[in-house]
Amino acid sequence: MVTGSEGFLVLGVDPGLADTGYGAVRRQNGRLTLVTCGTVKTPSNVSEPKRLSLLAGQLRALMAELHPQAAAFEELFFSKNVRTAMAVGQARGVALLCAVEAAADVHEYTPNQVKLSVTGYGAATKGQMLKMVQSLLATRELPRSDDAIDALAIAICHHHSGRLRTVISRAPAGVRG
Repeated sequence: MVTGSEGFLVLGVDPGLADTGYGAVRRQNGRLTLVTCGTVKTPSNVSEPKRLSLLAGQLRALMAELHPQAAAFEELFFSKNVRTAMAVGQARGVALLCAVEAAADVHEYTPNQVKLSVTGYGAATKGQMLKMVQSLLATRELPRSDDAIDALAIAICHHHSGRLRTVISRAPAGVRG
């Protein structure tokens, strides 16, 4: 499948144990359109294994409803807080597994790649990212959740990367390097 094709649905995922953001973006008629976005929340008063199980159930249901062709994730960065990094890593593993089980192609991007793809600037602020996500999706209404907005940005990044790969693949052999 070519990621730049019409109707191609990408599910961006910004995993976390407490809050996992998701954003589904479709390329339709040459434009990116928002399909859905939100946050999967797990209660802090239950054990981590139970929270991971709840997260898996909700992500499986979301993927079964949307049938994304691709799932895009931000690569994990290491935090000074090891406990937090471990919890995010476990939630990320659950989300990756759910994407593979749903037969979605899985792709990963660094935070700088996402920012550069969405805003043209690898050190963009949250405010700059929000404005560009709104502009690229031609919508005023986005969730208040930073996690959902980040997930939409990740999905947009994958769409942009797919278009770039398509252009490069069509270039004459001498130009591709």
